[in-house]
Amino acid sequence: MLAHQPPQIARANGIDICYEIFGDPSAEPLLLIMGLGAQMIHWEDDFCRQLAARGFRVIRFDNRDIGKSSHFSGGKRLTAFELLRQRFLKIPVASSYKVIDMAKDTVGLMDVLGIKSAHLVGASMGGMIAQEVAIAFPQRVRSLTSIMSTTGNPKIPPPTREATAVLMAPPPRTKEEYFERFAKTWKVLRVGSFPEDEALDPARAARTWERGLNPAGVARQLRAVLASGSRKQRLAQVKVPTLVIHGTVDPLVRPEGGKDTAASIPGAKLLMIEGMGHALPIPMWPQIIDAIDKHAHGAAAKAA
Repeated sequence: MLAHQPPQIARANGIDICYEIFGDPSAEPLLLIMGLGAQMIHWEDDFCRQLAARGFRVIRFDNRDIGKSSHFSGGKRLTAFELLRQRFLKIPVASSYKVIDMAKDTVGLMDVLGIKSAHLVGASMGGMIAQEVAIAFPQRVRSLTSIMSTTGNPKIPPPTREATAVLMAPPPRTKEEYFERFAKTWKVLRVGSFPEDEALDPARAARTWERGLNPAGVARQLRAVLASGSRKQRLAQVKVPTLVIHGTVDPLVRPEGGKDTAASIPGAKLLMIEGMGHALPIPMWPQIIDAIDKHAHGAAAKAA
């Protein structure tokens, strides 16, 4: 039976961060960083256990402004017009924090847990945070895996109309509306039919709802991403072993985002997963977990 440490709160970088640990305390530390508006439980329990079974001490956590981590205040929701204006006219977006602050949260959590360096795996905005840690705190990163993420390069094609609508939809007002929205959102982001995931969506929605929603926090996270601009040029200085994983049909962060990330980081490996959208569907776990396992353990063997 794998060791499991239930959720706890750490005081890191001046805020409270809720985290949970799977696996042997002496195993290679691996931090999972989730995306925009997504709680740590979007790294499914079984996904974490399967990674832990590969010889990792898997740590997942709620980013600031989501789940059980500290919530901030201020800043209004971005309108679709503001989003387009920022994208095409490059007008800066005001934000109460940036991606670098979230990178400092990650490093702060590692400090509390006594982890000098770790393998970082980030999905979507989590990939941006992981990239920022690799740029600003290279000595803390054993390997980097950036999944369905991007460099912030404004030349990357925008999300599809359907994915933009999901991103910009007003917050649901009732529990029923939330459950309906959850199913619809993941149907759009997963692209295609994934019956196993669809069957689990009501339970996933319930668990997310119970941990608490923070629509204003999601809006602040989106502002943070937009206000942080492009990392493309700075990514050229990343020397840690890097793997980029991206779906061929991602409607939110287009496949070009992954390709641009891999092209921007010297020596990065690129894995394009056929038929994967902006999600981690269960049928694709074996391929994703194998790739993370091989990459991180390979980096550890080289370092040794």
